Amino acid sequence: MDEIASEVEANPPSPSSSSSSSASQLSEWIREQDLLKRRLVTVDDFPWKLPSSTDEVRGEVLAYVGGLDISFCAKDPSIGCATLVVLDLRTLAVVLEESTLVRLDVPYVPGFLAFREAPVLLSLLETVKEKKKDAYPQLIMVDGNGILHPRGFGLACHLGVLADLPSIGIGKNLHFVDGLTMSGVKQLLRSKENLSKDSVSLIGSSGHTWGVALRPTRDASKPIFVSVGHRISLDTAFRIVRSTCKYKNPEPVRQADMRSRAFLRGKSYPC
Repeated sequence: MDEIASEVEANPPSPSSSSSSSASQLSEWIREQDLLKRRLVTVDDFPWKLPSSTDEVRGEVLAYVGGLDISFCAKDPSIGCATLVVLDLRTLAVVLEESTLVRLDVPYVPGFLAFREAPVLLSLLETVKEKKKDAYPQLIMVDGNGILHPRGFGLACHLGVLADLPSIGIGKNLHFVDGLTMSGVKQLLRSKENLSKDSVSLIGSSGHTWGVALRPTRDASKPIFVSVGHRISLDTAFRIVRSTCKYKNPEPVRQADMRSRAFLRGKSYPC
C-alpha cells in the first residue's frame, strides 16, 4: 500500500465565522451552489463497466474506488484529518491512502457542508492525481449526501461536479426532504413486504425517488442512505455500494473514517 501524508495549518483564506453565517455569505453560497447544480449529471456517464464474475468484460473496468471522509478533534472541532483512500473493487484492499491535517475556519451551516469540507477533499484528489496518477479513483464515495439533500445538491454532488468524477453520497442520517422521515423509513423497512429485503427506495411526497435506504449487513440496526452524487444513476450507485458492504458502512467510506481517526490519534493534539 502506498501512503502519502501531509500536514497543513490552515485552508486557503476563508470567511470568518461571523461573516460566513451572515445573509450575504449564505446568498453567495446559494448562488454558487445553484450554478454548480446546473452541471449535475444524474445518469450513467463514465467510460468503464462494472466487473463481472461470470462473463468476460471487454474494455475499461471499474477497478479503483475512492472513499473520502474528515474526522474532527473532539476538544477542538476546528482541527480535522481529511483522508482519501483508494480501494481495489475486486478485493476491497486499500491500495493508496492520502491524509492531511487541517484547521477549518469555515463553520458548519446545515445544507452547506460542502463549503466547509470540499476544498480540503478536492486538494486530496489533486495530490493523488499529480503523485499517483495510476491509482487515481475512477469513482468516489463520499461521507455525505448527494441529491438526498434539502437543496438537492449535497457534498457528494459538489465534489463530483468540481472533480468531474462519478460520485456517490453515503449518508448516515436522513435529511428531511420532500416528506421523508426516519420514522417513516424504519416503518417501511419493518413492513411485511420489505422485511426480507435489504433496501427500500426513498420516494418523497412528490413521487420523486431521492435515494435508497440500505441495510449494509443482515444484522444492521440502522440503514445507510445512498444517493446519486454526479455522473451515475441511482441503480448503478446502489449496486456498487452494496457490493462493498462488509460492515455497517461501505468499505471505502469505512476505511477513510477509520484511517482519519487513527491519523488524529497519532498526532500531538489532545483529541
